[in-house]
Amino acid sequence: MQYEEILHRCFRCGYCKLPGNYVDFNCPPYQAFRFETYSPGGRMWLLRAWLDNKIELTDRLQEIIFSCVNCGNCMAHCTFPKFKDQLLPAFTAAKAELVNAGRVPPVIRDCLTRLYQSGNAYGRSPKKREQWTRGIEIERFGNQDYLFFVGDVGAFDTRGQEIARSVVRCLKANGISFGLLGAAEISDGNEAGAMGETELFRHLAEKNIQTFNALGVRQIITLSPHGFHVIKNEYPRLGGNYQVFHYSQILAPVLQKTAFRTDLPPVRVTYHDSCYLGRHNLEYGSARKMLSAVPGLELVEMERNFQNALCCGGGGGNVFTGIIGSGLDTAARARVREALASGAQVLAVACPQCAVMLADAVKVENLDGRLEVRELSEIVNSRFEAK
Repeated sequence: MQYEEILHRCFRCGYCKLPGNYVDFNCPPYQAFRFETYSPGGRMWLLRAWLDNKIELTDRLQEIIFSCVNCGNCMAHCTFPKFKDQLLPAFTAAKAELVNAGRVPPVIRDCLTRLYQSGNAYGRSPKKREQWTRGIEIERFGNQDYLFFVGDVGAFDTRGQEIARSVVRCLKANGISFGLLGAAEISDGNEAGAMGETELFRHLAEKNIQTFNALGVRQIITLSPHGFHVIKNEYPRLGGNYQVFHYSQILAPVLQKTAFRTDLPPVRVTYHDSCYLGRHNLEYGSARKMLSAVPGLELVEMERNFQNALCCGGGGGNVFTGIIGSGLDTAARARVREALASGAQVLAVACPQCAVMLADAVKVENLDGRLEVRELSEIVNSRFEAK
């Protein structure tokens, strides 16, 4: 297995599952199950034992390996600088070993099958990828400045579709020139790669790259931080070299000159850092600049923020597979409780996957009416001067 040489070097200090202030737990699988086997250090111990033929590859071990949601907290807080950047790649390599051996949990197998057969994680027909655009006028990509890459959640999930439409309205209202791929778009491949299906990731990425290049795409705006991460950081090694932006990076500068309503009541907002914007790409400022540009919003921080932010638990394909469950201590439920404790009325997100996970958690925690999960552009659009 690739990276297996680092497995024995972990000395199980446990910092990988904690935030920087060593309060609470920041590893979503450990947060959910509270067994050391689900922590990064415990997972490394199990992998070492499996590779040394000391334990069997049981169904439970498969679930533990695939429970990693790729949040990156372990790399941010590992105390061993020589191999901290190899932790997530090692876990992904372990998933790849299981994929290649055909030993994966059924929910993972089914998700990967949908991605392969349909080009999206929902198993929906590519012809339905444009249904989210009904009611708004958007051009196909031609000679515009940017390609707007929607992603699977924005195209097929009901909540994701609302977010995609809202971001489009915000981009258009601020004069951003962009177009869509429509039915020609397929999954960005990030979740396939995170689940260890490296060949499927390559297949999806290369198809997108071929489409981008044929259309002369040079600049891309993504709806999802997951798409932003993978197109920016993984596509170049396959020949896909583009300027890639998350939509918040495009909107943050232009909103400084936007006219907003000043007659609305003030709202206290807290922002949830997306793992793929924050820890993976060190983008912490754009979303906060968007919120700070809007009159009447009071931005407050949760106790865990920036590189210490608690993941929503949706990464690594979990938003599609639910492999870490929905119990009392899931990361999403802990996160909305933390947002409520900040005194915020609105929990702002910049990721459709985060929106889905956290909105579900608000319902389960019976916080409707006390805390609302809203995406950045929805907040901005609600306060434009022209209504």
